[in-house]
Amino acid sequence: MDPLSRLFGSFVRLKVLRLFLFNDDLSFTLVDTAFRTKAAKDAVRKELSALTAAGLVRKKVGKGAAQFQTNRKFPYYEALQTFIRSTTNLSDADIVNSLKKAGSVRLVVLSGLFTGAVETKVDLLVVGDKLDEKALDTSIRALEAELGRELRFASFTTEDFKYRRGVYDRLLRDIFDFSHRVLLDKMGM
Repeated sequence: MDPLSRLFGSFVRLKVLRLFLFNDDLSFTLVDTAFRTKAAKDAVRKELSALTAAGLVRKKVGKGAAQFQTNRKFPYYEALQTFIRSTTNLSDADIVNSLKKAGSVRLVVLSGLFTGAVETKVDLLVVGDKLDEKALDTSIRALEAELGRELRFASFTTEDFKYRRGVYDRLLRDIFDFSHRVLLDKMGM
């Protein structure tokens, strides 16, 4: 069990905290929160109740489902956000192993959210052959649930990637011209 999940009471609470602290400008319904954190609705309901009672999350009731949003006026908001940001990390091996479930992955590059480069349009680049888009999407959603943020990603076949690289594709330039990290390289980049 993750030491932070022990500290915060449960892994679900940690995921809900990450979601709300990293997306403090958005509001979520119970169903959306459960979907984004990949947790059971009952567990999310319990954690949202606790966080609402603590004052970190505000509940807005109106037409339709109740909306929950981060309360930026919470006394320890900035300290908690800084702490959660600095302790939220996935190992490179976890990211690569998650993506390998989608097929024959040949290149994985991190940018944007992972490197602090705000200019990029993509956080994650995946290049491979025989990639199953549905499995790749599932892997990305699992990474998003762990990180508490939505990832902008691009995936290409090896042939398409080589073509785009040859014509100096703008998307690839945005990734490789700014800060990036190569996690897996079976192409000799």
